[in-house]
Amino acid sequence: MIREDLRNIAIIAHVDHGKTTLVDEMLKQGGAYHENQAVRERVMDSGDLERERGITILAKNTSVMRGNVKINIVDTPGHADFGGEVERILKMVNGVILLVDAAEGPMPQTRFVLQRAMELGHRVIVVVNKIDKPDARLDEVPDEVLELLMELDATDEQLDSPVLFCSGRAGTASFSPDVAGENLDPLFDTILDYIPAPEGEPDEPLQLLVSSIDYNDYVGRIGIGRIERGSVHVGEEVVITNYHTPDAAPKKTKIVSLYQFDGLGRATVEEAKMGDIVCFSGAENITIGDTITSPLDPTPLEFVKVSEPTMEMTFAVNDSPFAGREGKWVTSRQIRERLYKETLKDVSLRVQDGDTTDCFLVAGRGEMHLSILIETMRREGYELCCSNPRVLFKEIDGVLCEPVEKVSIDVPEEFVGAVVEKLGARKGELLEMGISASGTRMRIEYSIPSRCLFGYRSEFLTDTRGEGIINSLFDGYQPHKGEIITRYTGSLVASEDGEATSYGLFNAQDRGVMFIGVQTPVYEGMLVGECPKKEDIAVNVCKKKHLTSIRSAGADEALRLVPHKIFSLEQAIEFIADDELIEVTPKSIRLRKRILNTENRLKAQAKLKK
Repeated sequence: MIREDLRNIAIIAHVDHGKTTLVDEMLKQGGAYHENQAVRERVMDSGDLERERGITILAKNTSVMRGNVKINIVDTPGHADFGGEVERILKMVNGVILLVDAAEGPMPQTRFVLQRAMELGHRVIVVVNKIDKPDARLDEVPDEVLELLMELDATDEQLDSPVLFCSGRAGTASFSPDVAGENLDPLFDTILDYIPAPEGEPDEPLQLLVSSIDYNDYVGRIGIGRIERGSVHVGEEVVITNYHTPDAAPKKTKIVSLYQFDGLGRATVEEAKMGDIVCFSGAENITIGDTITSPLDPTPLEFVKVSEPTMEMTFAVNDSPFAGREGKWVTSRQIRERLYKETLKDVSLRVQDGDTTDCFLVAGRGEMHLSILIETMRREGYELCCSNPRVLFKEIDGVLCEPVEKVSIDVPEEFVGAVVEKLGARKGELLEMGISASGTRMRIEYSIPSRCLFGYRSEFLTDTRGEGIINSLFDGYQPHKGEIITRYTGSLVASEDGEATSYGLFNAQDRGVMFIGVQTPVYEGMLVGECPKKEDIAVNVCKKKHLTSIRSAGADEALRLVPHKIFSLEQAIEFIADDELIEVTPKSIRLRKRILNTENRLKAQAKLKK
């Protein structure tokens, strides 16, 4: 049977190429909103972190109606660190819309997600977006996409993919760069004509592959996936199986409630058929990759193999003197439960217990992947300490190998020298250098070990005065490149507990760049600044000026303090050395030495026990 009344598609692209903005317009023109309904921009970026940072972090489902045909749309992240989100949802769709910026052309993440889609045999619709940009290259970008398809060994059908020219912000699309579009009708028509309709056996026993997990306080865990075969209805007795654990006994469960995506919401249904993307509750132990099947034929479906993590950090209980002041969840049991709960919905995250009962090894795709997890936890009220990131080495054929990334850099010509010098010192291998389409910027590609990029992004922004663009993508494992120094500075360490004074900061600021301001509470062992020398220096920022009986004209002269440096979480992760930690609480981000004063540490542990 072929479901001609249904299409399932995903929108994939590099970060900031306009996926979510295009989905906004598809929803508007697809009738998802009532007339005069207030609509906010980037409505699919529903999370606070997504809206603050302007990026998509989690893949999300929506749908629009085109005549009698329902189009299920999956909006995906564009950042390489969230590639696991893209990989797992590709089993849910029959085709993809590949979005490419009209000026930048195919970027590293474009290649990664397109390769995953082509491995599954999906049809591709190429959409050249942002055609109204002044530096758009409407003649060259389609050729670059075709070259990429050829490099990835595309089939003849995929090489003949239709190409559309679109402006997501204006909500227009056309088949020719010379013809201005009026609406998104050409895109909708191409989806209906080119993307295959779901095909399967509607009367066979049920098979539903779970590709995503949601949670609701009222109904518990909610599985999301596509029905590959058969049908499902509310109250039906089903079993949970998994292709990768064939020896495990099938677990019986019951479908308590069933939903389908309807615009931005979910509509309750009594029954769903082959090809539908559905949400269901009732199966408390469901995980991503499981198959919901009929008890008559418990045959599981194979789930896509998700790429392995490439780096890890140590998460530990906060044992600083300020432990427990701001956080709600501070014990190792609470942190452990939260981390393992995250692995149920993030397939590219790995968590395992550390050497002691109060620390955990958390592995992910990159610094942003783990920093988003830390930021989410601190907003939920968790307190913890985090180490600096470490890459995961592998032994391949008896040779120690490390992860290597392909870095694409776009910078003005005058900054090329600084970039080449820094990356050369970090064991980067130059692959390609050329002038970009604008003629005033350079496009540089490097192959560089992942660990050599730690701490470089903030340096890069400084070296290029904020005008440079850097993107990286995991490019496999290569033999270990040897030792490398990524940090050439030391730290200024507080030598006393107390509150920072203007007098103490004034005397300490000559030693380096300060991280704290006046009246900031500090403890012994806390990092209060950066030392230009490659050594740590103890400073007393709590020192007060002693009063004297002698008065003079300049005795009470105002102390001029240099503005201190405020770290974001990502900058703190890049900055810290092996013997340092980040103390993360709901209200503060502090840097500290790994081993603190014994007396302070014992006080903190006693406070936690209370």
